Amino acid sequence: MLRFLLLPALVLTLLPAISAEPAVASKEKKKADYINSRVSSLTPDRIVVYKKVADRELELRFFLPDGWAPTDKRSCFHIIHGGGWGGMDPSRMYPFASDFAKRHGMVGISVQYRLYKPGTTTVFDCVKDARSSVRYVRAHANELGIDPAKIIVSGGSAGGHLAAATALFDGVNEESDDLSVSCRPDALILLFPVIDTSKEGYGNEKIGERWQELSPVHHVRPGLPPTLTFHGTGDITTPFIGAKTFHESMLAAGNRSELDINEGGKHGYLMFEEALYEDTLTKSAAFLRSLQLIDPNKP
Repeated sequence: MLRFLLLPALVLTLLPAISAEPAVASKEKKKADYINSRVSSLTPDRIVVYKKVADRELELRFFLPDGWAPTDKRSCFHIIHGGGWGGMDPSRMYPFASDFAKRHGMVGISVQYRLYKPGTTTVFDCVKDARSSVRYVRAHANELGIDPAKIIVSGGSAGGHLAAATALFDGVNEESDDLSVSCRPDALILLFPVIDTSKEGYGNEKIGERWQELSPVHHVRPGLPPTLTFHGTGDITTPFIGAKTFHESMLAAGNRSELDINEGGKHGYLMFEEALYEDTLTKSAAFLRSLQLIDPNKP
């Protein structure tokens, strides 16, 4: 028997009623990789609408750990998909959200955001949505079984950029957001992220002349969340030098930063093979345990 859980101030539904995603062509999504091979077998436990923009509802897709209750104080693994800001959908990151929920007792969330479309939606809009999504979770933590001081934000490629944006771009916010609620994560785990939006990096043409406002490597300062970055030296989409520079700048600013380097790894390398994916999860869990953000007794 299906059981419906009604939480105050939340809009919840149970699957299979998932809203349709924009039909955007994506070469990466067509690849037969390890992550794609798992997506069809994973179904979120709940869907929450965190934001409405015009006639569009944006969702958080929840994966809940065994024994979860809305009164819990669980760590949250909040992950954002990539696709150059204009492709893919939240299902791409379901394995991460599901595995952190099942293996580490966290609340796993995969985030939907408006996709970049020239003349309609900008990268600034994508950033606003990412920041809104974290604010929503923190504001409703007591109803979602989440500890508001244990929110880990992650993302791959452009999603990694949006994850970093939740900590960095304080001047880019939705007008309707309650700015008294912080969207600063308690830790960042960045997967081959867009970290430099200059012409030497990625996304310069999409962002335009205001690119520096949305370039993480150009916004490093003291007091940023502890960050673990995974990047391959063979990445020519989001060049490795950007991740290296970001890491070094973080350390110089007195922040905790770790850079896990995959020699020769191409863009998205850790998504394509099970062994590399599992290595990423193992190292991520160790990083979070060191910060006391997950149960130290969990493997």
